[in-house]
Amino acid sequence: MTDVYSRKIVGWKISDTLYADLAVDALTMAIAARRRAGQAVSELVHHSDRGVQYRSIAYATALDENEIVASVGPRGDSYDNALADALNSLYKDDVIHNANVNPDAWQGIKDVEKATLDWVGWYNAERIHSKLGNRSPNDFEALYWADHESTAPYAA
Repeated sequence: MTDVYSRKIVGWKISDTLYADLAVDALTMAIAARRRAGQAVSELVHHSDRGVQYRSIAYATALDENEIVASVGPRGDSYDNALADALNSLYKDDVIHNANVNPDAWQGIKDVEKATLDWVGWYNAERIHSKLGNRSPNDFEALYWADHESTAPYAA
């Protein structure tokens, strides 16, 4: 889950299968992170494609319980999930298909989770983005919160 405003990864989950709880777990992580930071989550807008995990009853319930508005684009809209697709491609290139990492050395999903945790930490704290004035997501958010109240235009 990426915050569209700051490009910060706020929720993630690793699995070798696609199921609704995978997406719910990532959403739960994102909501918990924002609440720990003292930020409101109600009235956020959650953009997604029409993937089965995002259209599940469990996912819709999690959004409703947190007063998050679901925004699902029209079928076949390639722009609807462009930010997520770009981030997933970057992640796969950097972590999964990286020539410096030997996936054969991974003993299981825990190794992939550790590599992902490290990468998310780097991405949020160190990777600069031109759309953020050549700042990292963490630095961009820190500047925002230094000047604003705790009701930013975040997307879960």
